[in-house]
Amino acid sequence: MKPPSDRRLDLNGTATDHPLSGRGLSARPQCGLRWSLVFFTATVLGLVSTTLAGRLSVTLGKPETDWRALLILNCAYWYLWAAFTPLIVRLSQRFRFEWQGLMRALAVHLPAVVVFSLGHIAAMGGVQWWLATAWGRSFSWWSEVQRTALQYFDWEMMTYWTIVGLSHAVLYYRESKERALRASQLETRLIEAQLNTLQQQLHPHFLFNTLHAISALMHRDVDAADRTLMRLSDLLRMSLENSGQQEIPLHAELDFLAKYLQIEQTRFADRLVVRYDIQPETLETLVPNLILQPLVENSIKHGIAKKAGPGHIDVSARREGDKLLLEVRDDGVGLPDDAFTAFQKGIGVSTTRARLQYLFGADYRFEFHRQSDGLAVVVGIPWRSAVDQILDGAGAPPPSPPHILPGMASLARAGAMIRH
Repeated sequence: MKPPSDRRLDLNGTATDHPLSGRGLSARPQCGLRWSLVFFTATVLGLVSTTLAGRLSVTLGKPETDWRALLILNCAYWYLWAAFTPLIVRLSQRFRFEWQGLMRALAVHLPAVVVFSLGHIAAMGGVQWWLATAWGRSFSWWSEVQRTALQYFDWEMMTYWTIVGLSHAVLYYRESKERALRASQLETRLIEAQLNTLQQQLHPHFLFNTLHAISALMHRDVDAADRTLMRLSDLLRMSLENSGQQEIPLHAELDFLAKYLQIEQTRFADRLVVRYDIQPETLETLVPNLILQPLVENSIKHGIAKKAGPGHIDVSARREGDKLLLEVRDDGVGLPDDAFTAFQKGIGVSTTRARLQYLFGADYRFEFHRQSDGLAVVVGIPWRSAVDQILDGAGAPPPSPPHILPGMASLARAGAMIRH
């Protein structure tokens, strides 16, 4: 198998491919240079230097200051450094002052600061020679270069190191932003992977329970087992349709729950009664995929299944401020202390809690309320409408939901009792 295009094959038997070296393959981010910003900065510095030089001349008793000459010389000073800046920045990016490459950076920048400083002094001597020639004055370029080098060489070097320092600062700032962005992207992908893993834990858990129920039916009611298999097929189809979606509209979640309860009805017949109290405005609210089924399954397992007579499960959804409150309540046999502790550590409850934490951080409620005749589970999540999200993203309202429970709006208003 060939290594990736940015790697070279290791032939030393270490089973490690190494980064390719060469032009255009450096892993380090590069600091892009905006000529407009460099020119603007040089212009501002030139004007400031001209103003200060003019004020100094007036202060020293030289009122007849040649402002044109001051402007040309001071702007030329900074424009020349601006012309050198791309080369200095490139050197700074290539030979950075880092611990591992410190000696190499010093070996490059120490000669470079001398070369650029003397080059700038020589170029400024040329500008002064041009001005003197234009105005008919005598001027010795070499004498001026020598004088300036002895008098201002330290200042020239400071300018070079300032450009190097700013280049490093900008480069490290951009690297920091890129690292933060990459870390955020990695964290997002990690959370998505963890959510998918948590979600997939529920599918085999539910599937195994259903297959166990079908196996029991095969020995006493083949037709009922066949119907259950068909319902399981429908349920798995719906599960695949929502595969990979961490959040779905509440009506889709209720539709999935209804299919699940049809399967459970095969086991419990008239012993299982489910009642819905769903506010119509909540049907398009986004909820975590597969949030209600494990809660209802626990109510059936720990409450209804152990009860001799008919058992009731109430599923409600309502808005409370900026939260959507979901509640699953049963009137089963209840849970003693030890069973209640084990219940909260079960796969359905622990997985649901983990998903809520990953999706909403600390902005959620997941509460259990023991009652004299059963258990109530309350889930509170931020209110977010699927319609609003689609309108924000596509600018058009969503199509009518294909699997909405028949008469769900009327059930929400009436709180009617449903037997599955």
